[in-house]
Amino acid sequence: MSLATMIPYPSWLNPADNTWQLVAATLVGLMSLPGIAVLYGGLVRKKWIVNTMMMVFTGFSLTLVVWMLWGYNMAFGTLSHFGPTGSFWSGFIGHFTPLSTAGAEQGQAVSGANTLIPFHFPTATMAYFQFVFAAITPLLFLGGLVGRLKFKAWLLIVPLWITLIYTVNAALLWGGGFFAQKGAVDYSGGYVIHLAAGVASFVGAAIVGPRRWQDRENAFPSNLMMVAIGAGILWLGWNGFNGGDPFYAGADAASAVLNTNVATAVGVLTWVVLDMTLSRQKKPTFLGAINGMICGLVAITPSAGWVNGVGAMLVGLIASTVVWIAWNYVSQLGFFKKVDDALGVVYTHGFAGLTGGLLVGLLADPKMTEYGVSGAHYKGAGGFSVGGWFFTHSFHQLWEQFLAAVWIIAFTSIGTAVIFYIVKAVVGLREDDEVLALGDVAIHEEEAFPEPIFGEPILTPSHTHPDNV
Repeated sequence: MSLATMIPYPSWLNPADNTWQLVAATLVGLMSLPGIAVLYGGLVRKKWIVNTMMMVFTGFSLTLVVWMLWGYNMAFGTLSHFGPTGSFWSGFIGHFTPLSTAGAEQGQAVSGANTLIPFHFPTATMAYFQFVFAAITPLLFLGGLVGRLKFKAWLLIVPLWITLIYTVNAALLWGGGFFAQKGAVDYSGGYVIHLAAGVASFVGAAIVGPRRWQDRENAFPSNLMMVAIGAGILWLGWNGFNGGDPFYAGADAASAVLNTNVATAVGVLTWVVLDMTLSRQKKPTFLGAINGMICGLVAITPSAGWVNGVGAMLVGLIASTVVWIAWNYVSQLGFFKKVDDALGVVYTHGFAGLTGGLLVGLLADPKMTEYGVSGAHYKGAGGFSVGGWFFTHSFHQLWEQFLAAVWIIAFTSIGTAVIFYIVKAVVGLREDDEVLALGDVAIHEEEAFPEPIFGEPILTPSHTHPDNV
C-alpha cells in the first residue's frame, strides 16, 4: 500500500487551514456562548438575567437548525439567478435547500465567496464557520429589546430574521451576489452583521415600545464582573471573527488578528479620554471603556485584513469618537430619544459598523493582500487586495461601500419591521405589565440569584415527610 493511500485527508484538504477555520469558528461561538450571555446578563437588571441568557441560548440553537435546513445554502450556495446575469436579482439569494447528505458535509467547500483559489477544507467547516457569524447577529440586536420582549415572540423572530434578512445580506455581499460583483467588500461582517444588528435593534425597539418607566430609571447593571468576563471573551473571540475570514491560515489572518487588537485598544483609550475630558462627570467609567472596546472591534471588522497598522489605529480612533458623540448627543435628538434601545446597540454596532465600512473606502491599503501575489513574499500569480482613497486617490471603493450600506440599512429596516408586525399579530411582542414587574420569576420560574431561605414553615411537605426524621 502506498503512503498516499494511507493519508486520512482528501487531496484538496489542508490540515492547517481546516484546523484554523474550526478553531476560529469555536472562538466566534464562544463570543455568543457564554460571551454575549454573560455580557448582556451583567448589563441588565437582576430580574432580567435569566430571560436574557435564555434568549441567547435559544437564539443560538434556532439559528443552527435554520442554517442546516436552508440558511447556509441560501447565503452561500449556488445563486438562484432570478434575473439575467449581472442583474441585482441574479445575485440576490441562493437555493432553499438543506445540508442533508454525506457529500454535502464532507465534500470540498465551494462558495460564491470563493473566487480566486479553492477552499482547502470541507463544506462542514465552512458551514459551521458561517453559522456562528449568523448566530451572533440576532443575539446582538437582542440587546435593544431586553426587558420587555415576549419570549414566544423571540422564538419566532430569530428564524424569520435569519431566513428573510440575514441570508439575503450575506448572499449579496459574501456569497458572490450583486454587491460583491460590483466591488463592495465586508471583510468580516461590519455590514452584514453589525450594521444590520444595529438597524434591527433600533427598529425592533421602536415597534416593541419602551421598557417600564421603573426599569428605565433604574437600569443599573446587575454585575460588572460578569460584564468584564463577557467583554473579555468578545475581545479575544474576535481573533477568530476576523482572523478566520481569509479562510486560510496565512499571513493575512495574522494581520487581521493584530489589526483587530490594536484598533480595539485605541477604541478603549479614545472613549476613556473623551469621558475624562468632555463628559459632564469628567470621569473614566468601566462601561465607557467597554463601549470603546466594542466600537474598535466592530469598526475594524469590515477592513481587518485590508488596512495596515496605522489604518487600524485610525479606525479605532475615528469610530470610537463618532460613536461617543452619537451616544452622548445624537441619542438626545428626535426619534433617537424616543426609541428605547436598551443597551445602545444602534450606536455601538450600527454607527460603528457603518463608520468602519465607509473607512474601508478611505484607508484600505492595496499592499495588504489577502491571498498573496508573486514577488518577494509569495510564489505564484494571483491575489486580492482593496484600495482606499488615501492610496488610490479614487472614490470608487468608497462609493461602492456607501451603496452597500444604503441597501443594508433600507432592506434591514423594512424587513425587520415586517417581521415584527407579523409576530405581533401571531403571538404579540410585549409581556404583560404584571409579568414585566416581576421579570424572570414570572416568565421562567427561575432567578439568577435566588434569595437564600434559612428557615421554612413547620407544616411544609418537606418538614412533615416521614423520611425527614
